[in-house]
Amino acid sequence: MESTILSSIHLYNGDSCQLYNEWPSPTVIISDGPYGVNGFKGDLKVPVGLDVWYEEHIAEWSKKATPHTTLWFWNTEIGWAIVHPILVKYGWEYKCCNIWNKGMSHVAGNTNTKTISHFPIVSEVCVQYVKKPTFNWEGTKVSMKDWLRLEWERTGLPFSKTNEACGVVNAATRKYFTKCHLWYMPPADMFEKISNYANEYGNPLGKPYFSLDGINPISKDEWEMLKPKFDCPFGFTNVWDAVQLRGSERIKKGSKAVHLNQKPLSIISQLIEISSDMHDVVWDPFGGLFTTAAACLSLHRSCYTAEITPEVYDEGRKRIELLYSQKTLQLFSE
Repeated sequence: MESTILSSIHLYNGDSCQLYNEWPSPTVIISDGPYGVNGFKGDLKVPVGLDVWYEEHIAEWSKKATPHTTLWFWNTEIGWAIVHPILVKYGWEYKCCNIWNKGMSHVAGNTNTKTISHFPIVSEVCVQYVKKPTFNWEGTKVSMKDWLRLEWERTGLPFSKTNEACGVVNAATRKYFTKCHLWYMPPADMFEKISNYANEYGNPLGKPYFSLDGINPISKDEWEMLKPKFDCPFGFTNVWDAVQLRGSERIKKGSKAVHLNQKPLSIISQLIEISSDMHDVVWDPFGGLFTTAAACLSLHRSCYTAEITPEVYDEGRKRIELLYSQKTLQLFSE
């Protein structure tokens, strides 16, 4: 299998399913594979069957992903709907559906809506998922929400004492220990307070509480690793207005676009920056023209990406090699 490694950027020409075992655990996965629209070589002709096609990949992602991992799943609305049950099956939790609005310029001429019988389509979806953490409770896997309650129940303390532990009036019972849909994961500083209180005042026979190994309670830093990274800039919403690429960023061979589904570098960069930190690992299983790699190069992330079509791989590799050489020259000139 042909590969190109440029510092922390790893490009492969081949099937990513043959590479996942070699790649380090990802903080971010950018998935922009088949849509079922016959849009490129290897794409399905219709969305029916996308769930079967993706399952092998999703199973492999799930082996290497952690609760620290965010998946950005690109597709059409119907394509995503078909694949969603498979993502849920393998422990991925839906967070948000984001819309890439390409604007009216994406519609060529006057669309004959009477013939197509629907509104002109100018959008794609990019759906955010996280790997749901599970905990072992007496041989059964339970959710974080249930595990927190079960651990507190073991202390023998009333749930009202969780408020005292956190130094709040009633927020702990309403947020971190509620049974309803309003539950959310306690921040690391609050979890530390809950754990410390439980281990100080709980039944001595049950200690340690809030522990994974039965020896030490989970630390503040370890708890932080059980949630994905996410830092959204102010004013950024789930609707992304950006025209389809037509300028110098569009990779062409002659007058023809090399890949019909090339994504804007600005959008991919934003996703990576929001959900990872410098030097984190980013996967792109369906690399295309390696836009994810270009973003990682600029943002100082490690990238592992594969493109199965040789001619697309070659053009993408040239793109990254040029960007890498420009960045190297810039570093030397500073």
